[in-house]
Amino acid sequence: MAATPRFPEFVEAVRRRPVRLVSPTSTAVELTDPGPASAHALPQPAPYAAVEATLGPPGVDRADVVLRLRSADVVIEAVHDGATAWLRLTHGDLVTEHRSRRSARSPQATRIALTLTGTHATVLTADGAGEKGEDGEDWTARARVDLARDPVVADTRDEAWLAGLVVEHDGPVTSLRAGGFGQLGLRDLRLVTHEDGTPVRPEDGSEDGPEEGGVLLSATSAGPGFFDTAHTSLWHLATDTLELTHRADLFFRRPDRRGAFGDHATHVVLDRPARRWLVATSTWGDFDEARPGARVDAVLADVPAWTPLTRGRHLLTTRPLAIPAPAGSVGVWDPHLVRQGEGWLVGFVSARRWFVFGPGVAEGPDLDRLRLRAADTGRRATEGTTLHQDAAGHRWVLVSDGPDSRRGRRRYAVLDLDLVERGTLTAPYPTNIPWPTLVPGDDGEPELLVTFDGTRRGGRVVGYGSHGDVVIARRR
Repeated sequence: MAATPRFPEFVEAVRRRPVRLVSPTSTAVELTDPGPASAHALPQPAPYAAVEATLGPPGVDRADVVLRLRSADVVIEAVHDGATAWLRLTHGDLVTEHRSRRSARSPQATRIALTLTGTHATVLTADGAGEKGEDGEDWTARARVDLARDPVVADTRDEAWLAGLVVEHDGPVTSLRAGGFGQLGLRDLRLVTHEDGTPVRPEDGSEDGPEEGGVLLSATSAGPGFFDTAHTSLWHLATDTLELTHRADLFFRRPDRRGAFGDHATHVVLDRPARRWLVATSTWGDFDEARPGARVDAVLADVPAWTPLTRGRHLLTTRPLAIPAPAGSVGVWDPHLVRQGEGWLVGFVSARRWFVFGPGVAEGPDLDRLRLRAADTGRRATEGTTLHQDAAGHRWVLVSDGPDSRRGRRRYAVLDLDLVERGTLTAPYPTNIPWPTLVPGDDGEPELLVTFDGTRRGGRVVGYGSHGDVVIARRR
């Protein structure tokens, strides 16, 4: 007789929104009296950097302030002239200015920031009156430009260019901070797990376990745009207070092209028998639906276990994770890895066109020899495929059916390994397509559900992609 899934009911407990442009885990420059001009080396492992400054009091005589990121013959500048904020780009002899007719005005700004996220440069301001994140940040984007498009075509993913990055400022500011880019929101949250799917905890004896009383989560740190402004981050969740703490940022080298990418929708695994970290991610970092042959694939980084992966910023070298998707697939993403017996299971999402997608499960003796076990090509808006083992030892596939799903709108479905539906989770289902990540309690039963919504931050220039709030629910 087939097993029946039994899960508790979950009730929303708290929402978190840790908005930071300059990440506190990678702040490299912090000045309280920077003077009229400054310059500091700011080498980065990937093109995710930010600088922010506090302006003098508003007034008709306030002088121009310029924040600058430069390397080689590429100069990216954010300018605030007292009334508006805009971007100026220099590439060799070419100089272009980028000003939004609808969003540039910011006469009450008290702070200005310049961010580089992938190939996108963005100028943002804050005036203390906007919608604030959990950390009091109220940034609004005033202009954004893609440096990978004409007329400025600069390779910001080049590692040599990143090693030579310098941050500068001109004009009267009272403080300045620069470092790695943080996030406008979080999405795609997953547990960092051992190879058997159990969460990494301090008592497991890992060399870099999380703080006492919590678990680690991977997430997609949203930038001021969509796919190609985001990257992967690691967070500590205190399971008693439900506080989130930023721990690390992960970036990736691709097997098929040069450069450093902010790929995301990631699962991090501590494979204890092999004494290694496995980091499986999705190549969203440069996705462009309009590009001929556009697709997303899964790649895998294999890192020695003694690497302090859960602290700091890391650029990881990957190889293909050859997921055997169903015929006609144009892309796979959301890889989730679990060792079962002598082999591996891999949950994933496959798209038959952009954007019509559903779950799949692959299996094999190792991660380089996988075969397709099951794929549900009838679902059209289902992702977040997660392999979950309950306290009785039964393995289930948890998925999220989004608003466009034909199988029942807005729910977490529970499937068996052959993707036959066996039930649903009774839990808060926010906007977007929230993933169903379950955190077990001391009794082995699910204690928390961690997910996200589609709430945006940053204004109209950012548009879609800056979601979301982290939504945490407790079992009733």
